[in-house]
Amino acid sequence: MKVVILCGGRGTRIQEATRGLIPKPMVDVCGRPILWHIMKIYSAWGFKEFVLCLGHLSPVIKDYFLNYAARNNDITLDLSKPDEITYHQGAPTEDWKVTLVDTGQNAMTGARIAKIRNYVGDESFMLTYGDAVADVNLQELAAFHKNNGAIATLTGVVPIGRFGRMEADGYRVKSFEEKPVGKGGNLINGGFMVFDPGIFEYLSEEDSCVLEREPLEKLAIDGELNMFSHDGFWQCMDTYRDLLLLNDLWSSGSAPWNIWDDDSNKNTGVSNDK
Repeated sequence: MKVVILCGGRGTRIQEATRGLIPKPMVDVCGRPILWHIMKIYSAWGFKEFVLCLGHLSPVIKDYFLNYAARNNDITLDLSKPDEITYHQGAPTEDWKVTLVDTGQNAMTGARIAKIRNYVGDESFMLTYGDAVADVNLQELAAFHKNNGAIATLTGVVPIGRFGRMEADGYRVKSFEEKPVGKGGNLINGGFMVFDPGIFEYLSEEDSCVLEREPLEKLAIDGELNMFSHDGFWQCMDTYRDLLLLNDLWSSGSAPWNIWDDDSNKNTGVSNDK
């Protein structure tokens, strides 16, 4: 099953990090673009074929993958033989297949998906945004989608509270919980979606087509939209404050989305033929 990642937005709410020079998915979380972290999550669950929907500053993402081996190894070049490069630490371990598709500067999310139809063919595919990480069990998500018979499945999450929550009896505080997870909030679409080919009947290549508006609303009306509930970790990188949180979690060694470094959580031998 291919994984489509929306990478074309401008990231206007995190300009402290992009400075207008890089697209939002290329913002670093402790030395690696958040896009890399997202792809590592999918890869750990056995999903290693990606279609990236590019837009704003698309050459930056193309250059990153075209030069991926050089970025991640010491190298020796013979300038008289430009095609000969020696990588001293071996090739990168990622065995990903990455298709980079320019879906337009101004296209909205639905239009970007419509424009990659030829790259996913007549098969179900996963879709996510290029700015959020989670510890979602993607194999369970794929199985849930297959077993419940709708065109679309999205992952419902309750975001981390931005403020501490208090319980009081009159003027006396009975309890206080700092930034509770999954409590006192509303479910939102956390991304990590799965679509059958029928989704394309709800989309248009017109730049104004927004997945989260008419397409998903109509799917819900038609009874073709299911929700996979996730009560674990989920965090988007919508603001600079969110970026600082992700960096702190990674630096402390307690990043919940890092399932690929823990031997007990590695999902080796998992097929992605779903």
